[in-house]
Amino acid sequence: MAMMSRPPVAFRSPGRHGYSVQFSPYMPQRLGLAAGQNFGIAGSGTLFIIDITPAGAVLLNHYDWSDGLFDLAWAENNENLVVTGGGDGAMQLWDITQPKGPIKSLREHTKEIYSVHWSQTRDQHLILTGSWDKTIKLWDPLHSQSLATFVGHQHIVYSAIWSPYVPGCFASASGDNTLRIWDIKRPQSARIVIPAGNAEIITCDWNKYDQNILVTGSVDSKIRGWDLRNPRQPMFQLGGHTHAIRRVKCSPHSRTHLASCSYDFTVRMWDFATNSTPIETIEHHTEFVCGLDFNLHVPGQIADCAWDEKTMVYNPRSFQPS
Repeated sequence: MAMMSRPPVAFRSPGRHGYSVQFSPYMPQRLGLAAGQNFGIAGSGTLFIIDITPAGAVLLNHYDWSDGLFDLAWAENNENLVVTGGGDGAMQLWDITQPKGPIKSLREHTKEIYSVHWSQTRDQHLILTGSWDKTIKLWDPLHSQSLATFVGHQHIVYSAIWSPYVPGCFASASGDNTLRIWDIKRPQSARIVIPAGNAEIITCDWNKYDQNILVTGSVDSKIRGWDLRNPRQPMFQLGGHTHAIRRVKCSPHSRTHLASCSYDFTVRMWDFATNSTPIETIEHHTEFVCGLDFNLHVPGQIADCAWDEKTMVYNPRSFQPS
């Protein structure tokens, strides 16, 4: 637990603008970073594998792709596998023990993949991809074609996230202002459609302590909580960001703690049980903050990444165990 009291650690990725960062589910010091050239608008992308050590951030390897990489997920059944989603509509699978890659690239989406997620329940090893082509696809990493395509959103799918509790269930957030809940056995239509406000929803996440609660982050700079047992109105609304919320994450160590990052260059910490405003605001970036993750192994530790070519690992004061 010596990691807890260390000052923030920065990793710089010159010429690569950060889109997504994720801690390894296996190793507390390891991170993956998905990034793109030219703010992801044109040019290539890179997957960075980084270890956070007492001496600082150490680059273990990096892997280049011909288009920007917008999201990543670690495999839940192999500590060396990472999946990414690219601006060319392709999903890549990387083995980080190999000097180059990917070991597999699968392309069915007709526009950018903005979201990738590996299933969270032990009996399934499936991948979701959410795309600007308005669809979500389901993949088995052992197969060369998708297993299903989920159609219904009327705009870009920004986020598709597996339930940590219910096998085969996932949520999606879209530019059509809806949050949708799906069952992989019924790809033809969503099980629940929640009109979640009057703005595009860019991000969603499941509460790790209650299988019925999700949170969304929107272009209107608000975070909203939703109870699937009564989704007509949000169970809470949080305000403090001044621009669109790019990513919101629920803490794996607290039922009511959230973190969010935004195009307002900040990361904010929340406790939805006690405050409708942030309990802490972090201002260490000078560009859009796009990626955010909690460390499953180190309570209260967070990583974020931004378009300023900087990835930060730190322990927000408000989330430290008392």
